[in-house]
Amino acid sequence: MSTPYPFTAIVGQDDLRLGLLLNAVSPAVGGVLVRGEKGTAKSTAVRALAALMPEVSVVPGCRFSCDPVSPDPACPDGPHAEAAGVSRPARTVELPVGASEDRLVGALDIERALSEGVKAFEPGLLADAHRGILYVDEVNLLHDHLVDLLLDAAAMGASYVEREGVSVRHAARFLLVGTMNPEEGELRPQLLDRFGLTVEVAASRDTDERVEVVRRRLAYDDDPEGFAARWAEEETALRERIAAARALLPRVVLGDGVLRQIAATCAAFEVDGMRADIVMARTATALAAWAGREEVTADDVRQAALLALPHRRRRNPFDAPGLDEDKLDQTLDEAGPRQDSDPGDDDPDPGPDGGGDGGGGGGVPPQADGDRTPPQASEGGDTPSQAPEGSPDAPGRSAGAEQQPVAAAEPFRTKMLSVPGLGEGAAGRRSRARTAHGRTTGAVRPQGALTKLHLAATVQAAAPHQRARGRSGRGLVVRRDDLRQATREGREGNLVLFVVDASGSMAARQRMSAVKGAVLSLLLDAYQRRDKVGLVTFRGKDAEVALPPTSSVDAAAARLESLPTGGRTPLSAGLLKAHDVLRVERLRDPSRRPLLVVVTDGRATGGPEPVALAGRAARLHQAEGTASVVVDCESGYVRLGLAGELARELGGTAVTLDELRADSIAGLVKDVTAAGRAA
Repeated sequence: MSTPYPFTAIVGQDDLRLGLLLNAVSPAVGGVLVRGEKGTAKSTAVRALAALMPEVSVVPGCRFSCDPVSPDPACPDGPHAEAAGVSRPARTVELPVGASEDRLVGALDIERALSEGVKAFEPGLLADAHRGILYVDEVNLLHDHLVDLLLDAAAMGASYVEREGVSVRHAARFLLVGTMNPEEGELRPQLLDRFGLTVEVAASRDTDERVEVVRRRLAYDDDPEGFAARWAEEETALRERIAAARALLPRVVLGDGVLRQIAATCAAFEVDGMRADIVMARTATALAAWAGREEVTADDVRQAALLALPHRRRRNPFDAPGLDEDKLDQTLDEAGPRQDSDPGDDDPDPGPDGGGDGGGGGGVPPQADGDRTPPQASEGGDTPSQAPEGSPDAPGRSAGAEQQPVAAAEPFRTKMLSVPGLGEGAAGRRSRARTAHGRTTGAVRPQGALTKLHLAATVQAAAPHQRARGRSGRGLVVRRDDLRQATREGREGNLVLFVVDASGSMAARQRMSAVKGAVLSLLLDAYQRRDKVGLVTFRGKDAEVALPPTSSVDAAAARLESLPTGGRTPLSAGLLKAHDVLRVERLRDPSRRPLLVVVTDGRATGGPEPVALAGRAARLHQAEGTASVVVDCESGYVRLGLAGELARELGGTAVTLDELRADSIAGLVKDVTAAGRAA
């Protein structure tokens, strides 16, 4: 076993260390989510925490880590006779992003269960993590069905394994720690709320601090054991301080005044539910115990808010997590007098090495409240024009000149656009697909380990052979060849590639704000349906990939917000660039089917025969069977119908901005390709 990097040797990252240490003091806080850019010691800190956790006493031989003082009465290895427990270090169990369901919850031997009535169960990672740490690196990339299982276990403190009426239950209470890079996509709100605390980490911009990080890392890589030995004294001191804080925790008093401040803060920031109040109370209590005090102060409440609320106040995935600290201070003052610590008291978090810079401002930097700025008039008179639709320019504006970005209109709920046929891509919520979960549609012979038994098909396959197998009792004689795997149909996530017209014809008619609002709405829909998204824009003389396909809709929204407009309309270049992007993505991820969303008024200008070139580029997509939809941005009394013609060339369908709304008369769910062919 390799020597872990010492926790006390980590340079900086005060909020990260504080969040982990508070969970070590009080596991009831509920875990911590670490958000930040790559290379910021997220995984290193989490793995180093295990060495600081107090040992646990377990029943000898129990695979589920039962406490000898109060063993689980439903333990699959039980019932346990009274016996002295044995101590072992708390475990840190890592859940890989690509883990199977059986690896997470455990596997039940269906063949023995049917033929012998024996519950032969092989524990999974949830059993290993009981009374320890469950660490999920890149938790935002975890498959949805594994997220559902984690949510159930975290909510009930137990894991259930069900296989056609045969069930096994065992306790699964663990400290959930996750790390993620927000650039790769956000977490589902349900899982986000399960993390007690969240911290934002970033690489230091201080030269001396960066030098020290490199120096320590190189020393550790050269001699891990020797490096750990040099920090052994600090590690021991920190371990003792955690034990002392745990012992003090039951005596910490949470007064009515600070409890009112907690409730007022959660109400002021409009967080959903009551979990935030409970987590804040537990965190404030742990902060007091960590500082060696028996009474919670308003400063503890403030620090707890900065750790427990930022990830709970997001109203949509485009809101930046964070708190307005001025509003926080005002709320605390209004809810009750500030109870500052006595001058002689310790700093709430003097840090693992005893320094005075451990907690600092806590949480995250001050953020605005997150409300989207409504569309504003630009300096150049960017107000709705009265020019007719056929006019190439708005008053006082040139279609060829680049114009400043305009703000997006308010997003809305869109109708669902799906890819036809039956896919086999990543789990999601958009198009029909063969998945591990969903309604049962048939049965096949299992190719590997049996995970979803089709009971009727299994019995039907075994029934003709019972006499030849010498069946004499009530049990069914089942062989491996009789087992049948259930095939299921659910939903998959797709690659939604947006091709957005940013030319002067769009800007001149003052439509770009509405167009951005529509694309933002589709991005929000893609986030909820677990899609990958990409963004191609075209204007002037060429097209560019504004955002390569990614799981981060935040990144796409940011690129869209800063998108300038102006120039001619090289529609063919946009379609050809999209064709190149999809060709590469088919090689990278062949199971994820694409959906092409072209946002344009259908005009094509610039170069020789621009309309014919656009038609040929569109037919390339049709020839490869790419599902497509054209969002028609044409407005005014005179409509040329160019977007509809483009949709026919693509083999897809066209919808107007009004029809895109889910609550419109035309807002029915459509299969985009089928609708296009019918047209």
